Amino acid sequence: QVQVEESGGASIQAGGFLALSCKASGCSSAADDMSWHRQVQGKEREFVALIDRSGGTEYAPFAKDRYRVVELGPRNTIALRMENVQPEDTAMFYCRVRCRRGLNINTYWGQGTQVTVSA
Repeated sequence: QVQVEESGGASIQAGGFLALSCKASGCSSAADDMSWHRQVQGKEREFVALIDRSGGTEYAPFAKDRYRVVELGPRNTIALRMENVQPEDTAMFYCRVRCRRGLNINTYWGQGTQVTVSA
């Protein structure tokens, strides 16, 4: 069974730096891709950034300047580095993992980690 665990959420003042981590365990091989999504209270969850198994990355337009998604040493572990955080970055951040099982690609979500930025 695949488990996805996020960590690193915090309450932080504007202008600071924050790094979120996501670890997926139970995939039979390297994940096809891992991505971050965020959800502001009362709004729909939205895509933030993705990294695929070859190291390619994609970003939402709002994330291109201040966010970076990187692979960490352990397999299927990534981080989201957020620079110069602003109050509008306040959201619950979720990690999504897509793992291949035979010919199928299955999607798994973590429980989320809260980021709160104060002015």
